[in-house]
Amino acid sequence: MQATLDITPLRSLVAVADHGGFARAAEALHLTQPAVSQHIRKLEKAVGRDLVTKRGRVSVFTEAGTQLLDEARLILSAHDGALGRLQALPTTIVVGSTEHGAEDLLPVVADALRTANPGATVRFRVDRGARLAEEVEHGTVDVALLLGTDDAAPGDLPAAPLPVSWFAAPGWRAPEHGAIPVVAFDAPCRIRDRALRGLAEDGRPGEVTVDCTSLSGVLVAVRSGLGVTALPLQDAVPGLVLRPDLPDLEPIPLRVRARVGAIDLGRVAAQAIRDHLRSESDTSVRTFAAAT
Repeated sequence: MQATLDITPLRSLVAVADHGGFARAAEALHLTQPAVSQHIRKLEKAVGRDLVTKRGRVSVFTEAGTQLLDEARLILSAHDGALGRLQALPTTIVVGSTEHGAEDLLPVVADALRTANPGATVRFRVDRGARLAEEVEHGTVDVALLLGTDDAAPGDLPAAPLPVSWFAAPGWRAPEHGAIPVVAFDAPCRIRDRALRGLAEDGRPGEVTVDCTSLSGVLVAVRSGLGVTALPLQDAVPGLVLRPDLPDLEPIPLRVRARVGAIDLGRVAAQAIRDHLRSESDTSVRTFAAAT
């Protein structure tokens, strides 16, 4: 059988050197002195040489013992470092997102985080941006996808600008006079603000006629013909149609915020979003070129 250098005996060897003898090493390691002596004998058997010798009443290292001591420090450093890094890997990663980005982006981010952290479980929290930001600060959410930049924190990672488009029910017509009815999330909401500002700048004032607390509420109201809505999407939504006749809206920045100690998770999430949106953009360009 091939000889091995086990971690526990190596730790005893280093303790004998660092604490000045077998008795003090045993005390430091919370072992008996015979147990430490047995560890040294096990190492001597593995290397086939004496490691410690008596000089009077004092135990001193032989040349082989001194050499193994240097190797033991390297082995223990590598072992403890690897163990620490592996133990630091999250077993559960909590990703937060507003409803706007959940359907399209959360699966992409989850796949990237699982690939970068094998064995980790990814959980999700869908909520309003302000609450997600608070949970990241408190450490209950590891990574959050947030819209806008007005409350950006120094550690936020830019992901990508999200295009914002108008949607309405098929056959919906804007009123000839007066404000355009808008369905939106309750204030504060960055996309709500952007939609109203875009209409105002185009000389067509908008008025929020339906306030919603959820994306499902927004979609139900718009499908019912109660107004138009702005969403950070480019593709059609089931039961709704794009309204390119309404004013163009500026893309809204998407950023990733990571809790303290989870910046690497944030980088993985931000890169996954950039790659996904770039791929979608390239696909749209190829589709348009083929159609023309």
